[in-house]
Amino acid sequence: MSLLDVRNIAKAFGGVQAVQGVDLTVNAGEMVALIGPNGAGKSTTFNMINGQIVPDTGEIAFEGQSLIKRPPRAIWRLGVGRTFQTASVFGSMTVLENVQMVMLSHDRCLANLFARAGDYRQDDAMAVLAQVGLGEQADRSCVSLAYADLKRVELAMAIANEPKLLLMDEPAAGMAPGERQRLMALTRDLARDKNMGVLFTEHSMDVVFGFADRVLVMARGALIAQGTPQAVQADPLVAEAYFGKRAMR
Repeated sequence: MSLLDVRNIAKAFGGVQAVQGVDLTVNAGEMVALIGPNGAGKSTTFNMINGQIVPDTGEIAFEGQSLIKRPPRAIWRLGVGRTFQTASVFGSMTVLENVQMVMLSHDRCLANLFARAGDYRQDDAMAVLAQVGLGEQADRSCVSLAYADLKRVELAMAIANEPKLLLMDEPAAGMAPGERQRLMALTRDLARDKNMGVLFTEHSMDVVFGFADRVLVMARGALIAQGTPQAVQADPLVAEAYFGKRAMR
């Protein structure tokens, strides 16, 4: 059984069919990229999986459990993590406290949340920071960090919830080439080490073809191609619909 199993989902907004008949799967330990030109429907698809949008038709299952009509928080509690195009952290808190906040929520210790964060599971939180290379910056305020480090804090917060599936919305957005390569290499290592599935949207083709095990390509609300990075690069439909008939590099 696939970790994530999406079957025949569709969504219309007014008279516009944003997504139609999309099927996709993500397996444990696999990196899957969902790409397409602006307006292709990938963000709508992504948000249906995360519970922000309810599909008109179709089914979305995580480990055999339907996600349809579950709110994002309930999906998060099932073991589906999420990062965003713009890093989402508690800027006034330290790097360590950001991870501790997630652990408090994960353990359902929500009473007096902010007051307790600094004392909660410090060793466990430090172990998570070590995994993303932020151990030495644990006591720094997030407002003082470079953007690449903020993205790593967000990744640490995501994995602190011990997800089995991680959804990443344009993880490399706003990052320099070297920074995004390091972030995605780290994500790939975590996916392998934790047997965690990763589904990500991305516009940077060096990230897509350098780190995805499989690539799914959308255009006009439908999937037009899927397969290994090499197969997708060679697909003439992709070159026509996504790259305006130019060869992919």
